[in-house]
Amino acid sequence: MAIGKYPSVVIDCPDPGLLANFYGQLLDWNVQVDSDWAEAKSEYGQLICFQQVADYRAPTWPTQEQPQQFHLDIMVDELDGAEAAVLEMGATLAEHQPGTTFRVFLDPAGHPFCLCIS
Repeated sequence: MAIGKYPSVVIDCPDPGLLANFYGQLLDWNVQVDSDWAEAKSEYGQLICFQQVADYRAPTWPTQEQPQQFHLDIMVDELDGAEAAVLEMGATLAEHQPGTTFRVFLDPAGHPFCLCIS
């Protein structure tokens, strides 16, 4: 018997509203922002939460000197158009690109995420 309905992910960051709006725009999800907490939520209930951390240190990827902490894989139909869109929203293309069916980016707080061909 399942106890819960679905998991949510909570991500540490310096500016919860900035990241919630970034991922809300990326996924076309609703965003709610408070002073030190923000959420991006799908119409089906999936939830990504963002909590403010005072001494936040961005991950270093791919070296792991400062661990990734997490990463999201976002499925897309086409990489080039999706890349242009996330760059316009404030993402940065990671220097190291280890594959050909996905691309690694850094969100505005430095967390790695991938756009993957679905």
